[in-house]
Amino acid sequence: MQSPLTHMLRGGIFFGLTTIMAIAGYMWAGWDLLDAVYMTVITIFGVGFGEVRPLTEPWLRVFTMFVIMAGCSSAVYVIGGFVQMVAEGEIYRVLGARRMTRGIELLQNHVILCGYGRVGQHLARELQAAHQQFVIVDTVMEQLRDAEAAGLLVLVGDATEEAVLKTAGIDRARVLASVLSSDAANVFITLTARELNPKIEIIARAESNSTEKKLLRSGANRVVLPTMIGATKIANLISRPSAESLLIDAEGKQHLNDELDHIGLKLQEFELTEGSPLVGQQIREIEVSGASGFVVVAVRRADGVVVQQPVSTFMLNLGDTIILLGHRDHLASIARKTIAKREIRYRGSTT
Repeated sequence: MQSPLTHMLRGGIFFGLTTIMAIAGYMWAGWDLLDAVYMTVITIFGVGFGEVRPLTEPWLRVFTMFVIMAGCSSAVYVIGGFVQMVAEGEIYRVLGARRMTRGIELLQNHVILCGYGRVGQHLARELQAAHQQFVIVDTVMEQLRDAEAAGLLVLVGDATEEAVLKTAGIDRARVLASVLSSDAANVFITLTARELNPKIEIIARAESNSTEKKLLRSGANRVVLPTMIGATKIANLISRPSAESLLIDAEGKQHLNDELDHIGLKLQEFELTEGSPLVGQQIREIEVSGASGFVVVAVRRADGVVVQQPVSTFMLNLGDTIILLGHRDHLASIARKTIAKREIRYRGSTT
């Protein structure tokens, strides 16, 4: 079957050729250009105003009949291609949405994944690898198109709304995972989900420690703080004999950052240069300003000595390098406000 665009293109070419031939034919019969164009228009479009000049010659009448048939046919051909394009797109959209809705309706004991950002995408891959049935709920169409193209069940909508969660099968679901980057949104989703299904297990993501208590009070069974998970992982690595190589070796940082990136975190170095307001301050000054989600995991002195797990009263000096763990956006914000970011090179590349 021809595509609608090809349909319209061929019809347009034929219509254009018919128009040119009609104008040329009337001019060959002795008509001036304006009369020829006017006669062609009213003939092709069937307006019926009557001939500009009497069609006394038989061949001219036959020619006019040809113009009528060719012009109308090509116009109908073009319009048909346009209608086909619109109709097919609408039909595919409706059928696709219907198939998607039908697939969600058949789910039982499934997982509802609210949010398809970095954390949500990684979680979806893990669930798919574990052969878990799940449906993704998000408002960002660009992200959901990729998920839909991969054959995943998606639902466009705000997960804080009851109607959206009902469509996702909240009454039949086993687990709801709310992994949006907004703590407020995760709290609202938890409240709504717990009200709709008191028995469902709710796992929520939190960016700050204060939100953890709110989520638990709202009905979450478990709360995950990506920053704390990353900090614990790094602390465990630091406590090993190879900790110093982790904090100095670029390849070790890159490998660790690749793992942390799956949960939206990054390990970053910042050097305290001349004029930095943190010189002469204590570690707690950074951790207080970083309440939005990062922790200090180590400090490397100017002489190369690495201080592991520094206490909050640890004093910072000029030339010290602070190793922070946090979300990329938060780290960039802190770098702009307080400290000069030092470029870290991994095998010749700059990050």
